[in-house]
Amino acid sequence: MIKKLVGQMLAAQILSALTVSLCLLIDNLMIGRFLGEKALTAYGLANPVLLVIGAVGSMLCAGAQVACGKSLGRGDREETDVGYSSAIAVAAVFSVAFTVVVALIRVPLARLLGADEPALLADTSNYMAGFVIGAPASMGALILVPFLQMAGQGNLLIAAVLGMTVADVAFDLLNVTVFHGGMFGMGLASSLSYYVAVLIGGGYFLSKKCVFSFSVKRVLKRKLKELLEGGVPTVFGMASSVVLIFAVNKLLLGFGGKAAVAAFAVINTIINASNCISTGTGGVALTLSGVLYNEEDRGGISELLKVLTRWAVVLGAAVMALLIVFARPLATLFVPEAGAGQTMAIQGLRLFALGMIPCCVSNSLRNCYQGTGRVHMMEIICVLANAVLPTLAAWLLGTAMGVKGVWLYFITGETLTLMGVMGYVWLKKGGVTWRPEDILMLKQDFGVSEADRLEAGLADLDGVMDFSRRAGDFCRAHGGSARMASHLALCVEEMGANIVTHGFDARRKNSLSIRLQVKDGRWTLRFRDDCMAFDPVSHIEQGEDDSLGIRLAMRMADEARYTYSMNLNNLTLVLRDI
Repeated sequence: MIKKLVGQMLAAQILSALTVSLCLLIDNLMIGRFLGEKALTAYGLANPVLLVIGAVGSMLCAGAQVACGKSLGRGDREETDVGYSSAIAVAAVFSVAFTVVVALIRVPLARLLGADEPALLADTSNYMAGFVIGAPASMGALILVPFLQMAGQGNLLIAAVLGMTVADVAFDLLNVTVFHGGMFGMGLASSLSYYVAVLIGGGYFLSKKCVFSFSVKRVLKRKLKELLEGGVPTVFGMASSVVLIFAVNKLLLGFGGKAAVAAFAVINTIINASNCISTGTGGVALTLSGVLYNEEDRGGISELLKVLTRWAVVLGAAVMALLIVFARPLATLFVPEAGAGQTMAIQGLRLFALGMIPCCVSNSLRNCYQGTGRVHMMEIICVLANAVLPTLAAWLLGTAMGVKGVWLYFITGETLTLMGVMGYVWLKKGGVTWRPEDILMLKQDFGVSEADRLEAGLADLDGVMDFSRRAGDFCRAHGGSARMASHLALCVEEMGANIVTHGFDARRKNSLSIRLQVKDGRWTLRFRDDCMAFDPVSHIEQGEDDSLGIRLAMRMADEARYTYSMNLNNLTLVLRDI
C-alpha cells in the first residue's frame, strides 16, 4: 500500500512544487529573450525578496502537513478543520502585510540587494512592485496544496498548475508585445497567473464536496503556534537559501561581474524548477510520515523511507542526465546572445546538475525527520545544506578556481550534509547501519515490533477470510483470550468483507490493507482502502446503516475512528483485552 500511495501522490506533489518556480522560470525566460541580460541581472538581484514569500508560504504549508497529518493519523476531523482554518487565516494576514511593506520600501530594498546603477535600480524595484501584488495568491496557492492532496484532489492540483503556466506565458507575451510594461509588467504577469491558479484550485474549497470546513471561530492561538512550530524547519531551509543566494550574488560580482550574476539567475531558475523532484519527494515524505508516525506504524515509516529513497535516486539521476545533455539549449533559451553570460550559464548548469541525486535523497530524509518529530535534525540539515556548507564551499572554491569553483557549491554542500548526517547516525548507533528505522532514529518503544503486528494487503474475500483466521491465531499466540481472538477475527471478517463486497469496483484494481497490532493490552485494527469514501462510524451513529456485521464490529470496539484522506478510507478500531 505504501508503494502504491507514494506513486499516486508523487506526480501531483512534483507538479504542485512547480507552483512558484514555474512562474519564475517563465519570467526569467521571457526577460532574457525580450528584455536582455541587464534585465536578467535585475531579476537575479530581486530573487531573495521573491523567496521570502515562498519561504513563509512553504513554512505554513509544511506546518499544515505536520499538524493535519497528526490529526488525520488520530482520526480527528475537527482538529484538522482547526488546522485548515488557522493556516488560511495567517496566510491571508501575512501576505497582505508583505505586499504593503515591500511596495513601500522596494527602492531602498533594491539598492541594498546590489542595484547600484539607476537603470538597474529601476528594473529591480519595478519587478518587485509587480510581483508582490500577487503575494496573497502566491501564498494561497502554496497553502492549498497540502489540503488538496489530503482531500485526494490531485487532478485539480495539476489543473491549477497547468492553468497558471498557460496564464503566465500569455500574460508575459502580452506584456512584451502589446503593453510594453517592462520589468513591472513581468512581475505583474506572475501575480495574475497565481490568481488564476487559486481560482482553479480554490473552487473545490467553496463546494459542498470539500472535506474541510473553514470558520473564524476555529482560528485558535494554540493551532497557530503548532503550525509555526511545524513549519519552522522549512523556514530554516528557505531562509538559508535566501542568505545563500545573497552571498553567492556578492561573490559572483567579485569573481565574474554582472554577467556572472545574470548567469546565476538563469542557473538558479532552471535548478529551482528541476528541484520540483526533490520538493515533491519531500512533500510526500512530510505528509505520509506525519500520518504514519501518529498511527505508530513503525514498519510503514521504514518502508516509506526505502520507497522514497529509491524514487529520489532514480528521479535525481534522470534530471541530472537531462540537465547535462541539454545544458546548452536550456541556457540559450534565456541568454540567446553568445558571450560570457551564456558560457558561464552552460558551464554552471552542468556542474549544478551533479548535485541532484544527493539533494533529492537529503530532502526526503529531512522531511521524514520533521514528520516523525525530529525537528532539530531537520533544522540542522537545512542550515548545513542550504547555507553553511554551500556558502563556505562557494567562497573557498571560488577563491581557488574563480566562477567555476562557485558553481560547485551545490553538489559539495548536499554531499557533505548527507555524509555528516550518516556519520552522526552511525555514531549514535555505535556502528554502520543502513536500516531505515536506525537512520530515522526511531525510539525503541515507538510503535510495535514486527513480532507484535500482523499486516497484509488483500485483494479478495478469500484474502479477508484468511487474514481473519490469522488474526485469531495471532491473538491467542500473544496471550489473548479465546473470546478476544473471536472478536478480532469477527471484526476483520465483517469489516473486510463489507469493503471488498460493497467497495471494490470490478472496473479498477482496488486494494485493502489491514493491520493488527497489540500494545499495552490494546488491540488495534486498522483498515485502509482506496474505494469510494464511506464513513461507517457516522453511518452507525446516525442509524443510516442496516448492516448487522458492521454494527456488531463497532460495538466490540472501545474506540472507532474514521478519516478520508489522500483518496483513502482509514478506519481504526481499538479493542481492549477481555
